[in-house]
Amino acid sequence: MSYEFADGYKIRDQAATHLLTFSIMGWIDIFSRQRYRDIVLESFGFCRSKKSLQIGAFVIMTNHIHTIWTAPNKNLSDIIRDFKTFTSKAITQSIKEEPESRRDWLLYMFQFYAKVSPANDFFKVWTGNNHPEEITGDSFLKSKLNYIHENPVRAGFVAEPSHYLYSSAANYEGKKGIMEIDFLL
Repeated sequence: MSYEFADGYKIRDQAATHLLTFSIMGWIDIFSRQRYRDIVLESFGFCRSKKSLQIGAFVIMTNHIHTIWTAPNKNLSDIIRDFKTFTSKAITQSIKEEPESRRDWLLYMFQFYAKVSPANDFFKVWTGNNHPEEITGDSFLKSKLNYIHENPVRAGFVAEPSHYLYSSAANYEGKKGIMEIDFLL
């Protein structure tokens, strides 16, 4: 089964390893708050333990996430849908219930994006496209791992990739990362 996305990228093989990018609508810096990053990590852990998702790499930036995922059960698109649904609901619930200086603005923006979206969601947190790229070969994999892990360095957050807490870079340097991953090399 193949899934077409607006920019032509497709998930052709539901069991293949893919680089995926999950972006927040309007590039809103939602992940500048720890609790929203933690919602993502909680969902990552759930998908690994309950859905057999293999997370080979990740980085959580302020308004997007890069991951390398493999779904051995040939259900990558289903996992993506479930991940985005859960995190979207959990993030909006947290905005409503927890102290948040940007509460009114965030809810207004996510409602605005829902109204202009063909899906009839009350809040739209994630963009519809995940820019899936199937990982083919070791050299392509290494370049994508480097791209993911260098993201916080390019953004000026840290000097070294492994210094960024919300990334798998430390895991690949033999250090303890913020979560367990499924090594790709």
